[in-house]
Amino acid sequence: MALTIISLIKQVPLPSEMRMGEDGLMDRTKAKSIINIDCQFGLEAGLQLKLQNPDAKLVVCSMGPPSFDTALRTAISMGYDEAYLLSDRRLGGSDTYATGLAISTMLKHLGYTKESKEPFVIVAGRQTSDGDTAHVPSQVAENLGIPQATFIERVKSDEHGNIVAKRIIEGGYQMMKLPTPCLLSLTPTGVKPRKPSLLGAMRAREAKITTFSIDDIGLGNEKIGLSGSPTIVAKVVNITSERAEVMMANGSSEKELVESLRQNVDTGGNTLEVKAKGVKKEVSKPDFPIVDFRDGASGILTWAEVVNGKISRPSLELLTPARKLVNQLEENTKVMTLLIGKGVKDLASELIEYGSDEVIVVEDDRLEEYLVLPFASIFAQVIKERNPEIALFGATTAGRELAPRIGVKTNSGVTADCTALEIGEHIDRKNKKIFAPILESRRPTYGESKLATILGFVCPQISTARAGTFEVPTREVGRVGVVSEFKPHLDESDFVVSIVETIRGEGGVSNLFEADVIVTGGRGAIEDSLELIKSLVEEFKNQGINAEWACSRPVVDQGISEYARQIGQTGKTVRPKLYIAVGVSGAIQHIAGIKESHKIVAIDRSAKASIFHHADFGLVGEYQDILPELIQKVKGGFTFGIEPKK
Repeated sequence: MALTIISLIKQVPLPSEMRMGEDGLMDRTKAKSIINIDCQFGLEAGLQLKLQNPDAKLVVCSMGPPSFDTALRTAISMGYDEAYLLSDRRLGGSDTYATGLAISTMLKHLGYTKESKEPFVIVAGRQTSDGDTAHVPSQVAENLGIPQATFIERVKSDEHGNIVAKRIIEGGYQMMKLPTPCLLSLTPTGVKPRKPSLLGAMRAREAKITTFSIDDIGLGNEKIGLSGSPTIVAKVVNITSERAEVMMANGSSEKELVESLRQNVDTGGNTLEVKAKGVKKEVSKPDFPIVDFRDGASGILTWAEVVNGKISRPSLELLTPARKLVNQLEENTKVMTLLIGKGVKDLASELIEYGSDEVIVVEDDRLEEYLVLPFASIFAQVIKERNPEIALFGATTAGRELAPRIGVKTNSGVTADCTALEIGEHIDRKNKKIFAPILESRRPTYGESKLATILGFVCPQISTARAGTFEVPTREVGRVGVVSEFKPHLDESDFVVSIVETIRGEGGVSNLFEADVIVTGGRGAIEDSLELIKSLVEEFKNQGINAEWACSRPVVDQGISEYARQIGQTGKTVRPKLYIAVGVSGAIQHIAGIKESHKIVAIDRSAKASIFHHADFGLVGEYQDILPELIQKVKGGFTFGIEPKK
């Protein structure tokens, strides 16, 4: 039976072209657009699978306005055979839940279901640049009822028709085996997408693009568009930095810079200000009836992700906003934490000491390693029994694929990568109602230049929290709580995906959240494969300073460093006392991960580099000349005003 390879793509606006409308929401109507970068890697992954399966049919699908025709023709010019577009004005305003439902309904209309006799594989980008949620692949897979693997770098077929994929995880990678049908989402660290051929471009001009409306595929209005989405964007405001103007020096005047650093690096810090564009004068609160949409749901459920037999730091961080939220809710609201794994019950007391009121334990020898299908099934069963009003996940590689799959199972919307969580209210002036209490999930978006507030109207209200954003709560040794066991029903179908191998070299990666000094190498500092950067870090350590090295996304994309050391919007968020950026251009996505650093030192050969707009101190020159000087100064005892750990 011939394989069908289906690529899901999206045409996205350039972030620089985006504008905020009068309603406080983003207007993309006049923005130039391209095929989403991650989707381009998905397209190439499909073409790579075609090389191993010469008889395979290549299909490309998208959802959007008629202008998306351009992206589909590009895919055909690269080698795809058929193209389908779901385009309907009634889809406008759809959140990721509604988008995943619409796309999966189109695929079912085309005959691609889990009961299909012909094997198929769906490939997609990890996430889109305009949303950065990474939700839709998981939501499409759940709606189709097929297995998935996300954050994939490489993919191939084996002799039995299975798909073997390399999945990026924190600290390393996993080799996974999936049966068909299945869905894979690709990272931009995979095989680089090819350019269209001249012959392909000529063929694409004449190709037929089949366009469907929601009526054509049998999709109703109830769960699509703005009115049918379980989440809405309540408002979007600008984010501005109040960091003082950078103090600059060139490569021959490090002494001046060093003296300034000696005096100032451990004082002050970064402050951020959120400003609303076109803010109107505050008006009095209308006398509308208050609606409690929770329908009896109560409590906050968090997930304790276990890695190498320990609770991951992002899972402990979740307990900080969770405790804050229960204090804003009704009395007797409690924090529940779901702990899944093999022999993990002994970790329950630690979770209670960090803030959980109840730890729900699920133990099964088959659950030693995280697998999305059984974990999602367990969560859905626990949610059905306990009926929480809020569910929180760390925005790890696992959390970012698990939460949206659970969202489909519970018909809930999901807000990704949150940096703030509050209990508030929503005034619906159109229907003259006030929804309260409601979770206000805030997340940076559109290249980290805007802060969006997302509201969900179906319980549990699900959010993922950006790792490193919240502090780990203070541990209260001896704190008492409840430990309960839960026995889920699991089918063999929940274990059709197997982990062939897990390579996790933590090393100092987990220390990035706690380091006082982080030295990061960017594209402009890779000529020596970051050896000078690592040497500077070692000298800090020799002086008793808690230091670690990291990298920017281009360094990971080129295979020089592992993903676990990536700093930025799609990597880690850190807040060291001193952040030294070497050869980092200063893309806003990277700034998202470092903006809470106390002091930032930037080193770059170009005085016009964007990084200097976000730094406290700057050095212009070749890093090969500057870093050896700094290494010698640190070796001589200069530690930028930071005291060694006792």
